[in-house]
Amino acid sequence: MKDETLKLERCAALPFVEMRLASQSCACYQAHSHDEFSFGVIDQGAADYRNGGAQHRVASGTLVTINPADVHSCNPDEGLWSYRMLFVDTQWIGELQQECLGGQTDYRAFEAHYQSDPGFYNRFSALYQTLSLDNDPLAAESELIEFLQPLFQVTNADNPRLTAQRAPEIRRVTELIMDHLADPLPLEHLCQVSGLNRYQLIRRFKQVHGMAPHAFQLDHRIKQARRLLRDQQFPLIDVAQQLGFADQAHFQRHFRQRTALTPGRYRAFFQA
Repeated sequence: MKDETLKLERCAALPFVEMRLASQSCACYQAHSHDEFSFGVIDQGAADYRNGGAQHRVASGTLVTINPADVHSCNPDEGLWSYRMLFVDTQWIGELQQECLGGQTDYRAFEAHYQSDPGFYNRFSALYQTLSLDNDPLAAESELIEFLQPLFQVTNADNPRLTAQRAPEIRRVTELIMDHLADPLPLEHLCQVSGLNRYQLIRRFKQVHGMAPHAFQLDHRIKQARRLLRDQQFPLIDVAQQLGFADQAHFQRHFRQRTALTPGRYRAFFQA
C-alpha cells in the first residue's frame, strides 16, 4: 500500500489559486465551508458528498463544484481515496463573470454540485498539470478561464467563422506574441493591446486561430525550436532558454506533446 500524501500549495503563476492534492488518504471531514470557489476531481475511490441539503454519491472521475459559503462534506465510504482540488479567489471569479455575462454585481454560483462527464475530468487534469508545472501566467490564467466558462453556462453567440481580417484587435495580439515569442506575456497586457476583456480575447482569438493565446505562443515556440534544432550548433539547453522555457524538462515535455519525439531524437534525424 502506498503511503498517504497530502500536498497544499499556492500556484506560482496565479497567487489567487490554492491547490490541494490528497493521495491514498483515509481522512474524513466534518461539514465546513470556504470563502473561495472550490472544485476538483476524485482520482480514486468513492465518497458521500453533501452540499447544502443535497446528498450525492460520487466516485472516481467525478468533478465536484462548491460555491463560497456552501456548507459541504465529502468523505470516503470505506478504504482510501485520492483527489485534487483548486480553491480560486471569489473576487477574481466575480470579475471574470462580469466580463462573460455582464451586469453581474457579485458573482454567479455554480449551478450544479458535480459533473460526471469524463471530459471535465480530463480537462481538469490538464489544467492542474499546467498550474503545477508551468510558471507561465498566460497559460495558467487562460486555461483556468477556459475551464470555468462552461460551468457557468456562458453562451457564445458570436460568428464562429471570425477571421483575422475582421478582427484587427486579434491581429494586434498575434503580432505582439510573434514579436515576443520567448517572453512571458501577462493576459492583462494582451487585453490592453486588444481593447478586449479576458473572456472576449480568449474567445475571439480561438475563433481566429483555433487555439487560445498561450497555446498559440507555445505552438510557435515549438515551430521555432524545430528550426533551431536542425542547426547542429545549438545545444538543447540553449534552445530551451532562447525560447523562454523555464528549463530543459519544461521544453522537452511541450516538444514531445506536439511532435511525439524528444528534442534530442528530433535533432538526430537531421544529423549527417
